[in-house]
Amino acid sequence: MARDSRIFLAGLADWPDGDARNVRNIVLMRPVNSMIEFKQIIGRGTRLYDGKDFFTIYDFVKAYEHFNDPEWDGEPQPPEPPGPPRPRPGDDEPPTPPGDGGEEGENGRPERIKIRLADGKERTIQNMVATSFWSPDGRPMSAAQFVESLFGELPHFFKDEDELRRVWSRPDTRKALLQGLSEKGYGGAQLAEIKRAINAENSDIFDVLAYVAFTQAPKTRSERAEAGKSRIATHYDDKLQAFLDFVLAQYVSQGVEELDQDKLGALIALKYGSTHEAAATLGGVPVIRETFVGFQRYLYET
Repeated sequence: MARDSRIFLAGLADWPDGDARNVRNIVLMRPVNSMIEFKQIIGRGTRLYDGKDFFTIYDFVKAYEHFNDPEWDGEPQPPEPPGPPRPRPGDDEPPTPPGDGGEEGENGRPERIKIRLADGKERTIQNMVATSFWSPDGRPMSAAQFVESLFGELPHFFKDEDELRRVWSRPDTRKALLQGLSEKGYGGAQLAEIKRAINAENSDIFDVLAYVAFTQAPKTRSERAEAGKSRIATHYDDKLQAFLDFVLAQYVSQGVEELDQDKLGALIALKYGSTHEAAATLGGVPVIRETFVGFQRYLYET
């Protein structure tokens, strides 16, 4: 953070990148009486940087009036009227599956971009202009750079898709995996943004990892629950099946967090009113716990 405009005037040769091209916010809190100084300050914000499409000026001293100088930038242009809002994926039409993109948006910028990773396969993601990602060492990254970095880290956590399924289908190992990813800089918020980037907002984080690591097409939680019901039904009696149907409905509605072990008590209370009633109906607390953990492997089978 440069705290004084005189740093802009003197130059930024001592900064890590030598030029501070990633200036995204300029705050003006003292009068800028020199047009040359004003141009220097604003010029820092206009420098190009990967993933940077705009910068913001916070002006507390009416320095913006320097923009009225016709010798600098010509006569002011009237603002363009805002266009109609774009529909969000899923509002009026089904989301585009990964790999079916490449078209340009209304402003000429590609709405979806393809990235080729070290395995030689392409991944398709939305061109996310307004979202910033950060590397574990604090450097800003584009969505494509973030996906590439995540791809390089995932082999440290699982070697193939079968291992990912085994890890993900148990609440304890799933929690450990997510904790490990978070410690490496790939936390829940960032992974949720990548879900959005691959049009998988109604899918698991599992689908993000499987897509980035193995180009496995994402499934929605609803699709996964529906596909798993027939496998699950062969292992549990009618009463336990009724409980698992309730759990799956919560999973589809709320997300994979509903399958965490610390959610079991709340799910029991919501379905049966009390642990005592649930135990009497389902055959005891150990049976409930074993069923809740055990059915998840059938949910994530291929």
